[in-house]
Amino acid sequence: MTTQVEACPFRADSAEVFAPLAPRPWAMFLDSCGPESGRWDIMVCEPRITLQTRGAITEIAAGGRIKSSRADPFELVREHLGGPIEAPADLPFCGGAVGYLSYDLGRRLERLPATASDPLGLPEMAVGIYDWALLADHAKRRSLLVGRPGASVQARALLAEIDGGAHPGAPRPFFRVAGPLRSSLDEAGYAERFRRVQDYIENGDCYQINLARRFSAAARGDPWTLYRALRRRNPAPFAAYLNTPAVRVLCSSPERFLWVAGDRVETCPIKGTRSRSPMPEEDRRRRDELAASPKDRAENLMIVDLLRNDLGRSCVPGSISVPGLFEVESFPDVHHLVSRIRGRLAPGQDALSLLRGCFPGGSVTGAPKIRAMEIIEELEGERRSVYCGSVIRLGFDGNLDSNIAIRTLIHTDDELRFWAGGAIVADSTCSGEAKEIALKARAMREVAERFRTGA
Repeated sequence: MTTQVEACPFRADSAEVFAPLAPRPWAMFLDSCGPESGRWDIMVCEPRITLQTRGAITEIAAGGRIKSSRADPFELVREHLGGPIEAPADLPFCGGAVGYLSYDLGRRLERLPATASDPLGLPEMAVGIYDWALLADHAKRRSLLVGRPGASVQARALLAEIDGGAHPGAPRPFFRVAGPLRSSLDEAGYAERFRRVQDYIENGDCYQINLARRFSAAARGDPWTLYRALRRRNPAPFAAYLNTPAVRVLCSSPERFLWVAGDRVETCPIKGTRSRSPMPEEDRRRRDELAASPKDRAENLMIVDLLRNDLGRSCVPGSISVPGLFEVESFPDVHHLVSRIRGRLAPGQDALSLLRGCFPGGSVTGAPKIRAMEIIEELEGERRSVYCGSVIRLGFDGNLDSNIAIRTLIHTDDELRFWAGGAIVADSTCSGEAKEIALKARAMREVAERFRTGA
C-alpha cells in the first residue's frame, strides 16, 4: 500500500491554516515555527483511533466503540498502527500516530515510588492514529495533503468545509488568566530542596538531578490564542499544540528527543544555558562563556553518557557515535549547549522499542536515571504530567520524531500550568540555579501575564 500525495495552496503562516482546526477534539499541530527555526509543519485532526492511558489501563476508541486494555501502551500503539505503508522518502510524515507521552508514563517502564500527588489525573499517554496529514514545507513553499489511499478524499472535504466556514475578520477566541501565577516552591522551599539534592550528590546517590518548579493560575477559555502568542514570543523548532479531551498542550520546546529514519537514530540533549543579551558583543561573550564552561560541559557529558547507554539497548553494538559535542545553539531568550548522538537500530528493533528503552529522556531526569527519578518524586511532591514527557509523531512507515516537552504549558478546564527546571550538580549554586529557572520560565510567564484579567 502506498501513500497518496496531493498539492494544496501554500500559506506561509501555518497557524492561520490550523486555526479553524484547533477547536476540534484531537486536532494536533506539530509546529516548526518556520521558516526561521524549521522546515516542516504537520497538522492533523479526526483520528481513526485514539488511545489514552491512565495507570494500568489504556482506553481505545475506534468506530464509536470503546474498549480497555492492560497491555503495554507502546505495544498497543504498534498494534493499532498496523503494517508498514510505503511513503515518499522526502516527506517527514504521511499519517500515523501523533500525541503525547507524559513523564509519568515512565512508571509503566520502571518500578518507582508513588509518593507525589496527582491532582489532575491526566492520561499518561494520549495518542491518535491519523490516516492523513496536512504538511507545510517552508523550504519549498508548498503544502501537501498526504495519507492512506482514500483518506485524502475525506480530508479534503473536511478542510473545504472548515475553510468555507472560516471568517478572517472574526474575533480571536476568548481566553483569560484570572489571577496571579503561583509557584509550587517559594525561594525558601527551593533552597531547602537544593540542599537536599546536594546532600544526595555528596552521599553518592547521584551525579545530577533535574529539579523543577511548577507555576499555575486560574484560567478559562480557548488557549489557542495563548499558543499563538507563545509561538511569536518564543519560536522553537519542536513546538506543538495538542487539543486532547482532557488537556490542551502548548509547547515551545527547543529540544529533540529521538529521531528515527529507517535504521538511523539521533538524539540531541540540551544541558547548559546562558541568557541572551541585546548587545551583540555581550551576547557573543555569553555564548563563548557557555561553550567553554567546565561545569556546563560536565553536566552535558553526564547526559551524553546516559543517552549513549539508553540507545545501546536498541542499537547495533559499536554504531553509536557523538558527531556533535558541546555545540551552542541560540534561541530568543537563551543560548543552549547541545550534543548530538547517533546510532543504527539493531535487527529486530524499531522506533517504538527505542522509544520505550529511552523514556523518559535523560536530559530531564539526571544521572543515574532511576535514582534521579526517585529523588524527583520525593522532592517535587507533585507529578510532572506532560512536562518532561514527549510529543511524538510515529509514521505508518516506521519513522519517528519526538521532542522533550520543556517550555510547555498545559490547560485544563479551569487552570493553566507550566514548569521550569535545571540540572543540579556538585558545583551548582542555589542562586545560579534559581536564576536559570527564572530565565527558562520567562517567556511562558510573560505570555500568561499578557492574558491576565485587567492586564
